[in-house]
Amino acid sequence: MNAEADALSAARDAVKDADRKHVFHSWSAQELIDPLAVAGAEGSYFWDYDGNRYLDFSSALVYTNIGYQHPKVTAAIQEQAARLCTVAPGFAVDVRSEAARLIAERTPGELDRIFFTNGGAEAVENAVRMARLHTGRPKVMSAYRSYHGATSTAINLTGDARRFGNDTATAGVVHFWGPFAYRSPFYAADEAEECERALRHLEDTIVFEGPQSIAAIVLETVGGAPGALVHPDGYLAGVRALCDRYGILLVLDEVMVGFGRTGTWFAADHWGVVPDLLCFAKGVNSGYVPLGGVALSPAVAATFATRPYPGGLTYSGHVLACAAAVATINVMAEEGIVEQSARTGAELLGPGLRALAERHPSVGEVRGLGTFWALELVRDRATREPLVPYNAAGADNAPMAAFGAACKKGGLWPLIAGNRIHVAPACNISAEDVAKGLEILDEALSVADAHMA
Repeated sequence: MNAEADALSAARDAVKDADRKHVFHSWSAQELIDPLAVAGAEGSYFWDYDGNRYLDFSSALVYTNIGYQHPKVTAAIQEQAARLCTVAPGFAVDVRSEAARLIAERTPGELDRIFFTNGGAEAVENAVRMARLHTGRPKVMSAYRSYHGATSTAINLTGDARRFGNDTATAGVVHFWGPFAYRSPFYAADEAEECERALRHLEDTIVFEGPQSIAAIVLETVGGAPGALVHPDGYLAGVRALCDRYGILLVLDEVMVGFGRTGTWFAADHWGVVPDLLCFAKGVNSGYVPLGGVALSPAVAATFATRPYPGGLTYSGHVLACAAAVATINVMAEEGIVEQSARTGAELLGPGLRALAERHPSVGEVRGLGTFWALELVRDRATREPLVPYNAAGADNAPMAAFGAACKKGGLWPLIAGNRIHVAPACNISAEDVAKGLEILDEALSVADAHMA
């Protein structure tokens, strides 16, 4: 046992040493981080070289919708690699066509043409490009509480603080306030009033920006960055109506919430809203091989019937990624994973998280759908003051850092952003693992409680 432990320790040290010498990590001050060395993963768990197992309540970065190492998907990737590893995007290939067909079958309305990208940010970039070319208009609009990616247009579209270090103010982006009844920017008394006032604010912004200059409104169907922010009933339909009134395209960003995450194939299905363009990535193949894309309406696709689309990617529709997508979508259908996600949210996560809120005064709000939830942590329930300030760092973020450390000590890997924990386990997580995760959260929230005012 000692020899085995020594070998694992040596392997850990080698991985960490190479990481520190050669890997440049995103969103980080390089010398202030200490990444965990991961040795393996399966299902809803991953583990390190020291034998610590973590129940992953983050699904990596909200993309392992079918969990880690699903045998049917890994086998499909291996089979495709043995048959054809790669081919240029200009060719017609069976697995690419099948992936596009399976995605198109599940998108809302008649979004039947699929442009493949390598990930979500590129999907947003190309959706905006398509919208501008289709309408001949330069501006795009997006909400302040949003995240759309880290490439140039996508990061300018992003509303949250990650935009600050990249904002060039040249991307033709106009931000607006979306509805958020818990922290209403409109002083609304309830969700219905919040919805009405948010739509009025959006229309006022459109009018004062000049509708003739606006190509698209880009929205996360359910807000990911602000923590499972579910729009009030009627809001998305109202945005769709405003877009129709002013000749603006509606782009729904489903990168985080597509493919079963909210308990439907796409979150738009909850409200019956059909966008002109839909962006996807992450869950399309559980992140096993990078893949994203844009689903186009017939009208937008027709713009490029005889006019070349001025965009492309070397790895667009990479066959290994498409093989993973075909296998993932088939697994989700065969195993009823979308329906399981809906049941897990309605019967386990929703009730369980609300029960935690009753026991812990640091929980200000619980919100979510399917296997996509968030707890908003506060210093004071009455004033709704966040447990840490917006965009907190260093000592200001100490309460959330302590809470996160308590989660990890208990064997739960959390996804923490600002004053929230995002609860987004695999869509096929077992009832036993949900119960285990909630038990660990229950203990960790006592740490958050201790930091209240």
